[in-house]
Amino acid sequence: MPMTNKPRPNCAGHLPFTRRHFLFGAAAAGSSLLQAEQIAARNAKTRGTARAVVFFNLNGGSSHLDTFDPKDGAWNPRDVDIRQSGPFTLSNRFFPKLSRHLNDLLLVRSAAGWEAAHERGQFYMQTAHSQNPALAGETPHIGAVIAREKATDGLLPPFMSFNQTGLQGAKFLGGLFEPMMPPATRNGITTLSHNHFGAIAQSRERFERRFGLLETLDAPLRQAPMNDAMAAYAGYYGRARAMMYNDVVDNIFKFSVDDENRYGATGVGRAAIVARNAIRAKNGAIFFNISQGGWDLHDNQFTAPTSIYTLTRELDNAVSALSDDLKATGEFGETLIVVMGEFGRTPGPLNSRTGRDHYRNVQSIALLGGGIRGGRVIGATDAQGSAITDYGWSGKRAIYPEDITASIYSALGVDWTKSVLDTPSRRKYDFIVGAADGKFAPVEEFWG
Repeated sequence: MPMTNKPRPNCAGHLPFTRRHFLFGAAAAGSSLLQAEQIAARNAKTRGTARAVVFFNLNGGSSHLDTFDPKDGAWNPRDVDIRQSGPFTLSNRFFPKLSRHLNDLLLVRSAAGWEAAHERGQFYMQTAHSQNPALAGETPHIGAVIAREKATDGLLPPFMSFNQTGLQGAKFLGGLFEPMMPPATRNGITTLSHNHFGAIAQSRERFERRFGLLETLDAPLRQAPMNDAMAAYAGYYGRARAMMYNDVVDNIFKFSVDDENRYGATGVGRAAIVARNAIRAKNGAIFFNISQGGWDLHDNQFTAPTSIYTLTRELDNAVSALSDDLKATGEFGETLIVVMGEFGRTPGPLNSRTGRDHYRNVQSIALLGGGIRGGRVIGATDAQGSAITDYGWSGKRAIYPEDITASIYSALGVDWTKSVLDTPSRRKYDFIVGAADGKFAPVEEFWG
């Protein structure tokens, strides 16, 4: 049976993606373009080893016991085939291809979360902040923060997201830092060039004329009082306009059948291909959020239509092929790949419905590339996967979402201790709350 892009809801009823998203996160594009004043609380020394991040969001909460911290338990099917290789234990049934990348792979088994509900857990993972309805509009996605700090003049937007609804977006940082949310299909984005007005050349000429007229009509509005929203829309449309009728951009979103066969004809596989193309193009894209739904397996986790077998196969294909291709063209060492969900799953034997429930006390994370030193495992858990027995790093505690985010920021050369002072409410927005005081920090052990 061919694998598809069918959306997969979690137990809260949230779908990770539908095709009805706009090219960009248009709903927030009208937010004001703040030239927000910043301070660097500590002028932290960043690593700066990466120029791009591919973040695989295992939406629904992946089971650490069935991914990156497997245990030899009676709950495992006979074919799980857990193998030991140096510090690694991995299922050769679930991750046969990733098992060939052990020299590049860094597994974190001493991670934990703050939340055990999907919406709050996703919010934390996406923002490194707890969910506060009063401040939701002032809590941007980490991809938007990175876009604001590291954006260049490239044709592509710095923040791209695939397959996910419920994305926090740029919020008060403004429309220019909203994510582009393109479909990932072999034919690319068909609206980048079209022949609505006849032949392509004729259509382009007519489009350019109409777009120029629109800019002329809008110019007085952008100069009027209270013009921030119009300026944001102008920037948003201008960014989209620069991508149209451009062969370089067009080719980034297209790929071959061979690519699809290697990465998988799945939402996560196709998105990883587009991320690869964009990274190779070196044309402005920095942060890629790739959501893979279906991990909320309370029931029949080994036999459901979307089972652990299905999910790990999709993930194994995508991450391994991406790593191989980035290595082949020299971008692997400067691209940080992060694989994690919003929390772990209940440890030990399966529940009465042969699945696992939400569990925030332990989760596992995989990292590759981006200057980190692979071939290692940080942290350990007990035989049931219920408690951390070895933290494995200098922090001498669990590794939390804030620490992972600080590590991502540091890898990209972003000072994780920064704050934004000029917010709509005039409340200070910290990139990471408590980071300036050293409460959370990059896990320096990731680098060696």
